[in-house]
Amino acid sequence: MTKIIDIQQLSMTYDDDSKVINDINLSIKENKIYGLLGRNGAGKTTLMKLITAQIFSTDGVLRVFGEHPYENQQVLEKICFIKESQKYPDNYRVRDVLEVSASLFKNWDQEYALKLVKEFDLPLKKRVKKLSRGMHSAVGIIVGLASRAPLTIFDEPYLGLDAVARKIFYDQLITDFGNHPRTIILSTHLIDEVSNLLEHVIVIDRGNIIIDRDSEELRGLAYTVTGLAAQVTSFVKGKEVIQEERMGGTMTATLIGDENSNEQSAAKQWGLGVSPVSLQQLIVYLTKSKTEGMLSS
Repeated sequence: MTKIIDIQQLSMTYDDDSKVINDINLSIKENKIYGLLGRNGAGKTTLMKLITAQIFSTDGVLRVFGEHPYENQQVLEKICFIKESQKYPDNYRVRDVLEVSASLFKNWDQEYALKLVKEFDLPLKKRVKKLSRGMHSAVGIIVGLASRAPLTIFDEPYLGLDAVARKIFYDQLITDFGNHPRTIILSTHLIDEVSNLLEHVIVIDRGNIIIDRDSEELRGLAYTVTGLAAQVTSFVKGKEVIQEERMGGTMTATLIGDENSNEQSAAKQWGLGVSPVSLQQLIVYLTKSKTEGMLSS
């Protein structure tokens, strides 16, 4: 599968010597939906800005579509980056945003864009600056989807959207991706809402990549056992425990398991309660840890 983005030993250090991206290696392949996840300040937005040539790395190699993206029109015209709180000129109406977008993106689908306008119930003649926060976010989503850019990046695209509008976005994204495959990177904090959309998960924490795995590999990888403290303590000995809680004589432990082992079945044979850990819970546990590269491939 062709690499859309190839990153080797990439670092980004700001003028105050704070290192935001720390010698990371990463490959993004064509025609997949990626989740770029992590806490605020983890380095997600910095990484996206590096990929889209809005800022420059201090060290390492970054190639997008096989080339350096800086001042490279052939690369940049293949990218659509929808940022959190996307800015538009004060006099732009929704209609103007669509017209300008049609001139910027070679694969732009105006009919689809107008269909999405109706789905989100947007007023075409209203100035974007006068829209509610949710409607403003919907404008960016429409541009990102209708651009059909080979590399489309959404950075927290749902701000202000209610649950119904977010579902419209998710449904449209997966349907249009099926009809028009491209590489999509979705950065979001609503991990459980999008977990079923994601084919590959990348988690960045303190500038380091701590997870770089296909979603299927992660589902069911972590699990929680509950039982008498003595039994749980014996069962988890020698295993990778990422969370422990005690209450009276009982104990709950969350573990990273080997997907090829029968650990969860063994736990049940010990008489322990076993429950799955969602992707969001897994990431919360891991980003509370200082362990680096715990689940990187």
